Amino acid sequence: MRRREFIMVVGGLTWPFVTWAQLPRVAKIGILVLGNSDPDEFLSTLRAGLLDRGYVEGQNVQLEFRSANGNIGLLPDLAAELARLKVDVIVAWQTPAVEAAMRATREIPIVMASAGDPVGTGLVASLARPGSNVTGNSGTTAELAGKNLELIREAMPSAHRVAILGLSTDPFTKAFVAQIEIAARTMGIAITTIEVSGEGEFEAAFSTMAREHVDVVIIQPSLLHNGLVELALKYRLPSFSPNRLLPAMGGLISYGTSFADLYRTTVVYIDKILRGAKPADLPVQQPTKFELVINLKTARALGVSIPPTLLARADEVIE
Repeated sequence: MRRREFIMVVGGLTWPFVTWAQLPRVAKIGILVLGNSDPDEFLSTLRAGLLDRGYVEGQNVQLEFRSANGNIGLLPDLAAELARLKVDVIVAWQTPAVEAAMRATREIPIVMASAGDPVGTGLVASLARPGSNVTGNSGTTAELAGKNLELIREAMPSAHRVAILGLSTDPFTKAFVAQIEIAARTMGIAITTIEVSGEGEFEAAFSTMAREHVDVVIIQPSLLHNGLVELALKYRLPSFSPNRLLPAMGGLISYGTSFADLYRTTVVYIDKILRGAKPADLPVQQPTKFELVINLKTARALGVSIPPTLLARADEVIE
């Protein structure tokens, strides 16, 4: 039977979908993560989504998982290793991993499981026409970083000095910081920006915040790490992030893209590519669903009284 093409709509986007395409005998999927934050939820959701589409590990699909365990300097070698294995597609979680995969190969399709501002950081030419071997999800947008300032003002009206903690080697950091600074100017909030390259600089960063009398810290998603959250609690500093992993780790509040939506869409991209679609022809998916998560246990520990109106709007409250 010859292939037939029709148009499928996902998240408001239309793209060609090829049916009855010949799959590799065993599809080989490379997965590349920075690994500052625990990838277990991502991996379990990805596996479940693949299984729903008929991909069974050990039968018709093989997953090659590589994590830099928070050491961004390891990503280029791990990406090159996946390229040498000649995987059919590389799934990269967060901007640094996508960038490393792009440098390792221009031939193997790359799916962004989540990447901040992929046009601004040069990962794709445009959202509608990625134009290379990269497509996928635009996860944390720079605008979401500014939204966290609004939540800070609502949750802690007396907070006037906010620190931004960013990953110095992440190409998304510049846009992340810029959007917060724009929002801060309109709200009369003073910003202290601190960039670190890894775990060894965490303690010094929080010491600087203490000296600067910072009231709140916003943590960039690619930098999320249990050690950071522990230090925020040690220094009694409320923490915010556009990533729901923060309150799950013990941070205070997150407002960001729905992980469930991101991961489901990632599987759709993988399936399309394995069936013959070209990344350049698959539009980048922008986030359409957002979640507010509040860790009430952490709020109590820090003496922060969350307004009932904010609690009522939360998609999840961690007790």
